[in-house]
Amino acid sequence: MCGIVGYIGGRDAAPLLLEGLQRLEYRGYDSAGIAVHGSGTGRAAGLRTVKAKGRVRELEARLPERFAGTTGIAHTRWATHGAPSDENAHPHRDAGGRVAVVHNGIVDNAEELRARLTAEGVRFASETDTEVLAHLVGRSQAPTLEERVREALRHVEGTYGIAVLHADFPDRIVVARNGSPVVLGIGEHEMFVASDVAALVSHTRQVVTLEDGEMATVKAGDYRTYTTEGSRTSAVPTTVEWEAQSYDMGGHDTYMHKEISEQPDAVDRVLRGRIDDRFATVRLDGLNLDAREARGVRRVKILGCGSAYHAGLIGAQLIEELARVPADAEPASEFRYRNPVVDPDTLYIAVSQSGETYDTLAAVQELRRKGARVLGVVNVVGSAIARETDGGVYVHAGPEVCVVSTKCFTNTAVAFALLALHLGRIRDLSVADGRRIIAGLRRLPGQIAEILGREEEIAKLAAEYADARSMMFVGRVRGYPVAREASLKLKEVSYIHAEAYPASELKHGPLALIEPAVPTVAVMPEDELLEKNRATLEEVRARGGRILAVAHSEQEKADRTIVVPRNEVELDPILMGVPLQLLAYHTALVLGRDIDKPRNLAKSVTVE
Repeated sequence: MCGIVGYIGGRDAAPLLLEGLQRLEYRGYDSAGIAVHGSGTGRAAGLRTVKAKGRVRELEARLPERFAGTTGIAHTRWATHGAPSDENAHPHRDAGGRVAVVHNGIVDNAEELRARLTAEGVRFASETDTEVLAHLVGRSQAPTLEERVREALRHVEGTYGIAVLHADFPDRIVVARNGSPVVLGIGEHEMFVASDVAALVSHTRQVVTLEDGEMATVKAGDYRTYTTEGSRTSAVPTTVEWEAQSYDMGGHDTYMHKEISEQPDAVDRVLRGRIDDRFATVRLDGLNLDAREARGVRRVKILGCGSAYHAGLIGAQLIEELARVPADAEPASEFRYRNPVVDPDTLYIAVSQSGETYDTLAAVQELRRKGARVLGVVNVVGSAIARETDGGVYVHAGPEVCVVSTKCFTNTAVAFALLALHLGRIRDLSVADGRRIIAGLRRLPGQIAEILGREEEIAKLAAEYADARSMMFVGRVRGYPVAREASLKLKEVSYIHAEAYPASELKHGPLALIEPAVPTVAVMPEDELLEKNRATLEEVRARGGRILAVAHSEQEKADRTIVVPRNEVELDPILMGVPLQLLAYHTALVLGRDIDKPRNLAKSVTVE
């Protein structure tokens, strides 16, 4: 989940690489580094590297005034092997200093390779798994850089997205992918390399996405792609739908605030062109699932990680309520390791904002190997999960740069509402209920805007609760996935410990934690369980706990209430998550946290 950038062309590489790193810093920000083929003679010639622990700004401050070169690679890191340090930052060099490698992923057999190379006399300069790649390439005697990289990769087990420079081959960058994204950007007499299109869109929107097991040679005027065995492939360029300004902060102080505020427009996008009023349903042409096949589905299993998993919990409830098909959600990271029974009548749905989440992608690949039908619910067009699945739904949230997910979570939940309505109308959901849900979907953007208009009120509440030692989030049935996601948001961005429980489970143990220093946030949609939720508030009050309710009307048993507009009961959870995003944001603001780049985290998790 680190960031890779590369450039080859006629311009000075270093400024372009730094700009790309800054756009990718959300993917990893504990250290950064850059390597260029120096132009000129003497000390300025050859392969030169600068690395720094910390943010990209620390790297920029270390660059010498003369760091010229028209070919280079760079990297911003999220540590997996070795603590953040100058030495562990990428790029990594071979013993002779003629090779530089940047790498995303994990070399599973790194210790074995390190022991073998050490026995052969190699001295390692870092604790990383990546350094073994640099030494393997450097020790190869193959006649071309492509063959040297290919030879090195034959020894590697694990995942990688890599870019390689070699002092003896200054006219090219060689890249390879296996489980970690690599994208080529096609410019005018220049080429770019990146792990995410965010680094490219200010220079080109023509990109080539490598497949697993694919390599590329990138030169200033062209590129060619081939497999790790050497067979030529015919990768076709596509046009990126997002423009450079989509990645700008747009006048906001943080990306998180910008992305929360974009949700009315984002939800409008996921609905646009999909509602079919004539038949009181929606059109999801990308599913590749006809009505007969949809009626044959006996169960739905949703797989995701983090916020995607929580959106899947909402999705499972929507599918059960509207389509009356048994549905559940499970962390993808657990599913693929428990030797699950794969049922031919089960529809599997993989959820990922980036479409590259490694645990989810690996689960998809295992399911496909066993003959399952798998759909994807992803944000990034052409991403790995989008390509590996049988069909799916794009959530059209737009780029999300802040590490914590907000608008993408909301759009994913809306996408599941669309899918549930589609499946429901194919089965037994009435026209009247279809029209009712469609009317509710159309109200969502305006209602989200109404909630955002109460930001000042929510900010004041955040100041009241920022001194909490811990917080408890509770909800029943429809409210419980919202409580889980809200708990995660608070943890991620404010570092306040938080727990989420079904409200009915409090009396089975967690009530022992309730005290004035541990406030409870109760998610209380006005459904058939409202009185049960009010009984939970009484339990908390009786033990001296402070209560913040999120409800459709003032709750007299709560100390404070955030009032959320009512929609249809099935869709209310989508709205109830929005004020809790603002609560987490403003709590972090009060505490002075680095909101867009929380400690120990990175955005796109492309490692196990």
